[in-house]
Parts: sequence; structure tokens; C-alpha cells
Amino acid sequence: MNRNFTFVIIDDNPETVLKTKAIAESFQNFSCVGTATNYEDGMDCVLEKNPAFIFLEVNPENKESNLSMGFINELYRYFPVIPKVIITSHNNESAFEAIKHGVYDYLIKPVEQKEFRKTIARLNRDFNAVSPIVSAITSEQLATIEEIEEPIFEQEENNDHVIIEPNEILNSETSETEEKLDVIPLNADEKSNSDVTFTNVNSKDKPLTICVKSYGDYRYINANDVCYLQADNNSTDIHLASGEMITAFKTLKHFESVLKYPFVRIHNSYIVNIDYVSRIHTGNAVCHIKDTTTKLPFSKSYKENIDAIINTIASGNYLEI
Repeated sequence: MNRNFTFVIIDDNPETVLKTKAIAESFQNFSCVGTATNYEDGMDCVLEKNPAFIFLEVNPENKESNLSMGFINELYRYFPVIPKVIITSHNNESAFEAIKHGVYDYLIKPVEQKEFRKTIARLNRDFNAVSPIVSAITSEQLATIEEIEEPIFEQEENNDHVIIEPNEILNSETSETEEKLDVIPLNADEKSNSDVTFTNVNSKDKPLTICVKSYGDYRYINANDVCYLQADNNSTDIHLASGEMITAFKTLKHFESVLKYPFVRIHNSYIVNIDYVSRIHTGNAVCHIKDTTTKLPFSKSYKENIDAIINTIASGNYLEI
């Protein structure tokens, strides 16, 4: 028995909403269950309808609609496995960023039937369909949808990197009152008790590599390039020395449990790499980040960690004037 795939369209342009809807519904088993023209209404529509697909505009003509890739990040707060997102845009400027966000497809507007047919072909491939291009999807194939692209933890035992994936987001604890981080180096044979193991490098000349993985997209980060980490609800923004920011779908508490020296928790919302601390002002309760204008606040509950940072810096090749 055949069964429909539902979808919603989130686009600030009503005309292109109608065109996208017409193209998608020209294929059997695809039906639109809602539309929205801005971020807030779009999120409410997705939560209400729980569609299989979302057609999302990320370069809106009306900037007040607030539509962007950030919409995808927000989905992870509410869904253990988010709907498949198809980006629709007038240009391909956001294609690379879309790949990093693990979208299912990227279509240029106005959406053409021949392009959406390629998306259908990908579905058939993912569901191991016999026919290369068909519009009808069987219930047996539909039953496998929860198995496609479901994020899981992977623990690499023989490689010098950690893989962090957007899994168990809804079950993650958001309390920021956990035990503070000890400012001590991680021994080569020391391992975290976390489900994801953060291993130290085998060679002093080889820096630790962090791998942020999302739906087959492996993003490798040299840990030495990380200036600080900032909590953003159930995700964490990783700020690099280059000025780039990368989002990982893990709480700051998770990073605190797996990261060791030189990463130190200084606030409910911040972990800092002390190698990038250029100034600590105890009166204003802020840490300055080297070669930037960024100031990170630190809280009284982490005052011991601030004292430890000061003592650690002073213990090196140091001259106080």
C-alpha cells in the first residue's frame, strides 16, 4: 500500500511557495501540509505537522523573515532525527554551508520538475528501490526512513581524533552546575568516561584533531586553533583563531567532560583555551582573547579555574613587571 510523504514549505516569497508546492505535488505520494513565510511561523508549522521533508529558503528577500541555516540548528532541539531538509534558493552561494548542515538536497528557484525528479531518484537509491526513478514509494520502503542517515556515536580507538555527532540531543542535560574542570594536562593513556572518547595524541609533534561529524560530513579541526567554546542551548559554537565559527550539536557540559588542558571552563556559557588568553581582568571579571576584541565573562563559581589559569601562565617562561 502506498503512503504519502508530507512536506512543508518555508519561504518568504508567496509566489515561489506556490511554484514549489505545485512541482512537489506533481509527484505521487508527496503532499504539502503547511507553509510559512518567516522563521517563527515556520518552526511552529514543522512542530505541528512533523513533516518528512522541509523546503527551506535560506537567502530570503525579506530579511525580517529571519530565515537562514540557523533554522536547521534549531530543529535539533526538538527532533532526535530531524526531517529531511531541501534548501531552495535563487543562487548557490550557501551550497557549501548547506552541505556542512547535512541538508538532503539544494535546489535553485524556481524549482524545476526535472531537478526534483533527481531528488526522488536519490530517495529511491536510499530506500534501495528496484526502479531507478519512480514517484510511488511503498510502505516497506517508508519503514526504513528512520534508519537512513540516523546520527550515531562513533568511537575511534586507533585514530587520534574524536568524532562528535548530533545524537541524543533531547536527552542531554542542560544543567550548568556541574563539577568544575581540573586544570591539568591529559596523560597520553588517559581516557574520558564519556560515550565519545577524547584521546590525546601519540606524538608530541602531532596536535589533537577534533572531528565534528554530521550526516556523513566530516569537519576536522585542529584543537590548537580553537580559541573558545560558547554554549548555545543544546549546541555549542566552536570559535577558531581564524574567526570562523563551527556549530557542534553537543552541550557545553559534554565538551567540559571530554576536553582537558588547555581548555578550561570559566562560565556557564564558556570554555576557553588558555593559550589564547591575552588578559584577565579580575575586577571586571572578563578574559580577553588574543588578537581579537572578544571579552569572555567569567563567573564566581569558576573563580578557582581563573586562579589556576593565572598560576599556569605564571609557571612558564614568565616575567611579571
